[in-house]
Amino acid sequence: MFAFRKIHWQILKELATSFALSLGALLGLILIGRMLQLKDLFLSQNLGFLEILELFGYLTPFFLLLLLPIACMLGVFLTFLRMSTDNELLALKAGGVSLYQLLAAPLVFCVLCTAVDFGVSFWGLSWGMDNFKSTVLEHARSRTQLVLQPGVFNREFPGLTLFAQQVDPGGKGLHQVFVRDETRANVRATIVAPEGQVATDTALGQIIFLLHDGHIYRQTGDKFDVLGFNVYAVRLDLSKLLGGFRLDRDKPKEMSLTHLLALQHDPSIKKKDDGVYLNKVRVEIQKRFALPAACFVLGLFALPVAFSFQGLKQHLGLLLALGCFLVYYTMLSVGLSLGETASLDPRVGLWVPNAVFLVVAGIGIRMAGKERYPHLFDWLAHLRQRFGRKAAAA
Repeated sequence: MFAFRKIHWQILKELATSFALSLGALLGLILIGRMLQLKDLFLSQNLGFLEILELFGYLTPFFLLLLLPIACMLGVFLTFLRMSTDNELLALKAGGVSLYQLLAAPLVFCVLCTAVDFGVSFWGLSWGMDNFKSTVLEHARSRTQLVLQPGVFNREFPGLTLFAQQVDPGGKGLHQVFVRDETRANVRATIVAPEGQVATDTALGQIIFLLHDGHIYRQTGDKFDVLGFNVYAVRLDLSKLLGGFRLDRDKPKEMSLTHLLALQHDPSIKKKDDGVYLNKVRVEIQKRFALPAACFVLGLFALPVAFSFQGLKQHLGLLLALGCFLVYYTMLSVGLSLGETASLDPRVGLWVPNAVFLVVAGIGIRMAGKERYPHLFDWLAHLRQRFGRKAAAA
């Protein structure tokens, strides 16, 4: 390993700056788009600005899993593109510093980005999604407690009419409760109970009204039944209250890696949906390893690309770097689709993009070290001038 010198620290500082700017811009765009998708949720719950920021903070790890490889690639690309454009690399070579002697800084930077993304992949993503769901449920429960006013018939909840003669401070305890339940087709039920309380089920994404020692008067067509109970739970699907946003589905992409590995070896999962769910679990496991590894691979890939396009303006270089990532992401998406349909083993489909880009990166760095990299920008400029002369002559 190369000893870190002042030049390495300076390059590392430039890499961190470009990385932070790229990550901040990409994350901002993603969150703005997500805000538009969740506008019904925010409007239905009347959330304040700080509460919205809190929810987006919990969603951030979900996006970082994919954004960290892009930002790492852009950080390396833009840093070395600027150095080559400003002839700083030429000056370093003149001073006896080769490309291989500069590799320590980008290698350390890529390793750090990879380590952070592994942390997000293994623990951060599930932590964020769990907190997001529990926070949304808490806001919904608090809103439910606020709308439950004593002595008032409440019709805020679709299909339910609620009445409580008394409501304890905080809204959890209810006394002399009346509930009219019309949530099920062709079945109408009237429930009365002396006491009840409000609870939440985080796993199913439901608000629960627990009623004690009451009776159910149920009408099904022409049939009328009267039932007594000790404890009865009236469950409210929060998707109806939260603008269609569902909290009751545990998707593989929202789970921790430990949970995914346990599901992979669960015999009951193999029979679920004819193995479709299990395929998604297997694909997600490989994605949790492949995307963090992409930080290292794409960071190295950006080095020779930056040298090849030296002289190019940074805004054009940014578009070219994003184009290279689009190629990578297209290959990854094909691997994801083939893995979920069991057409290709996800251990192959999700790692082929990393392998291809790593080989290209290795060849490119070797050529750049020997100063044999293609000056693509100069070649394109030469073609433009050549065709320009032909057009003028014609």
